[in-house]
Amino acid sequence: MAARVITCTGAQVGAHLDSLARLRIRVFRDYPYLYDGDMAYEQRYLQAYARSAGSVFVLALDGDDVVGCSTGIPLVDETPAIREPFEARGFRTDDVFYFGESVLLPSHRGQGIGHRFFDLREAHARSLGGFRWTAFCAVERAPDDPRSPPGHRANDVFWQKRGYRRQDEMFCTLDWTEVGATAPSTHRLRFWLRPLGD
Repeated sequence: MAARVITCTGAQVGAHLDSLARLRIRVFRDYPYLYDGDMAYEQRYLQAYARSAGSVFVLALDGDDVVGCSTGIPLVDETPAIREPFEARGFRTDDVFYFGESVLLPSHRGQGIGHRFFDLREAHARSLGGFRWTAFCAVERAPDDPRSPPGHRANDVFWQKRGYRRQDEMFCTLDWTEVGATAPSTHRLRFWLRPLGD
């Protein structure tokens, strides 16, 4: 059975926060993030999104189980690490709606849910009014990274087909502990932007 996709805004997502934290830890453990998840951090991260009146959570549900999630938030409500690359390039933070992440269990990929995630987040940003851009960032790994699994395919082509453009000189850095490591390390993430339009 195909997953159903629903949209929650702000505090409406409260009942799902623990499930979302576990899902993020599970999916981001895989390449390319290799994130050795921390439940307490995930709960704080998601609660910050839930507190934003303009945020959106697009959930993929298989029965009562959350199998996917995609988030968005006005850039003004994001952390300084995410806002500063925009401010440094002269963007007004009020103009940007930021997409946090999309996570989906492998069993439910290839069913069009990724497109639904983008469609519904972009529609939410339009419904709020006043936004000129949607944006997100993604970790970059070396093409020859030995940890890349056989058949791994980056999402660049998918994002480009959605109208997003890779920003050659626009990055942020975030710290997390990788699987098998004993301490956090710094990771570079590249931004992708798209004019929101109508």
